[in-house]
Amino acid sequence: MMFQHKSVLLHETIDSLLVKPDGIYVDGTLGGGGHAEELLSRLGPEGRLIGIDQDEDAVAAAGERLAPYADRVTIVRSNYRELEQVLDRLGIGRVNGIYLDLGVSSFQFDDAGRGFSYREDAPLDMRMDRRQALTAADLVRDCSEEELARILWEYGEEKFSRQIARQIVKRRGEQPIETTGQLAEIVKEAVPLKFRAVGGHPARQTFQALRIEVNRELEVLEQSLDGMIGRLMPGGRLAVITFHSLEDRIVKQKFKENENPCICPPDFPVCVCGRKSRGKVITRRPVTPTAEEIEDNNRCRSAKLRVFEAV
Repeated sequence: MMFQHKSVLLHETIDSLLVKPDGIYVDGTLGGGGHAEELLSRLGPEGRLIGIDQDEDAVAAAGERLAPYADRVTIVRSNYRELEQVLDRLGIGRVNGIYLDLGVSSFQFDDAGRGFSYREDAPLDMRMDRRQALTAADLVRDCSEEELARILWEYGEEKFSRQIARQIVKRRGEQPIETTGQLAEIVKEAVPLKFRAVGGHPARQTFQALRIEVNRELEVLEQSLDGMIGRLMPGGRLAVITFHSLEDRIVKQKFKENENPCICPPDFPVCVCGRKSRGKVITRRPVTPTAEEIEDNNRCRSAKLRVFEAV
């Protein structure tokens, strides 16, 4: 299957980086290479892009797509949490811009064998990096009812988290839960009938929560942003596209902390903590897709772009 993914907020994201033809940039979530291709088209011969992705299919597809720019792009199979180590290995200190397009690509959703979708029956996998051992099936098999409920509530904001967790534990006692179809049916049974037709498929939030837990998505995001800002040159920018409120909350908070890191009590006349601002938030309100983009790609409807500029 060809790796296909419609790049969300494509021009808004690349425009926000104020690309310099001879600059150095990092795409932390390379995917199919759509954003990378647009950025590379704006670089001159002296410019450079480092593309990072943990998915082997994405790395292969991006390599093909970006072949015309082979002289100025370096593709690395890794997680963006290793961005600083990747730059160190390449002998690169600070960069002019970094961007992330979070979440799951259309290709990963549409490839049933990856186990991200509740719409087709497939092995319950959900690993973005198939080199790791932990799968969604492992979570469903091994987590306690309390832990499952916590995951569904925290990462899926699922209001029926306890009922779903209880049903999962009950059904796994009868037979192993190994496929997306089995799990989707169990969730459907646990959700009260009158709520099943509201807000899309009843398993949507459960699948989101398990995917986030399997890939440690929120933990990786929260632990990576400060380091990324620290690798920006003065005037360099970090742009992040999120797709749900949990991601967006982390990005918004981290940007705010880096803009105003002072921890002095508000009644202190002057700052004594010594913490200095690392830059400024460019997007006081997030950039969102136009009606035309949403019509063309419904999956982008919840996307939000936030941008930070280093001093």
